Amino acid sequence: MRLIDTHTHLDFPDFDADRSRLLANAAARGVERMVVLGVYQANFQRVWDLACADTRVAAALGLHPVYLDQHRPEHLAQLRDWLERLRGDPRLCAVGEFGLDYYLEALDKDRQQALFEAQLQMACDFELPALLHVRRSHAQVIATLKRYKPARAGVIHAFAGSYEEAREYIKLGFRLGLGGAATWPQAVRLRKTLARLPLESVVLETDAPDMAPVMYPGQRNSPEHLPEIAAALAEVIGIEVDVLADASSKNACELFGW
Repeated sequence: MRLIDTHTHLDFPDFDADRSRLLANAAARGVERMVVLGVYQANFQRVWDLACADTRVAAALGLHPVYLDQHRPEHLAQLRDWLERLRGDPRLCAVGEFGLDYYLEALDKDRQQALFEAQLQMACDFELPALLHVRRSHAQVIATLKRYKPARAGVIHAFAGSYEEAREYIKLGFRLGLGGAATWPQAVRLRKTLARLPLESVVLETDAPDMAPVMYPGQRNSPEHLPEIAAALAEVIGIEVDVLADASSKNACELFGW
């Protein structure tokens, strides 16, 4: 089985003790490639170093809305500098993780929107996919995407919206990132939506170390778990796991130009 983990945070300190072993074990289990995403300016170098050290790792760089209070205006300028410097380097695959988070009420919505639009413009300028964090903000994200119309589209990370919202993203060319959340039986609405999604619109992800699947409750998530996540999601959708794995990997390769 050939798998691609389209969303991980392997640069996080959670993996410092066993990162090399984890990468080798994930590869042995069929996880051929992993995308590691930047979330604030201070981890851009760590993300890039990982991509340079291992051919299985690709990098994305962005400013995550959850870290809104850490971001400074100069960090946007520095992000643009990074994208300019790495333009055309195949190890850089996207802009992300960025987006809108309306779940955390303390995060100022106007500042989030300005940060979101600035990075979306960069994705358009550099013709890179956008890897988007969207939490309780689907309507605003969809409206913004309709204004910008990014040519390479991207991925709605950890998609947990309605079928109608999924259709809007798909019309805009976006793929929907599926991971541990839908493996939990409590995610009733999401599991019903999954079964209706066209296979050409989905990609698999772990969000490691977060979003542990039902078979690893309370544990650190890892790309090593992607085979089990894929199997659980395939059961929810009602298809063979190999069919889901092949479709997801094909979609990811098309999106990232691999």
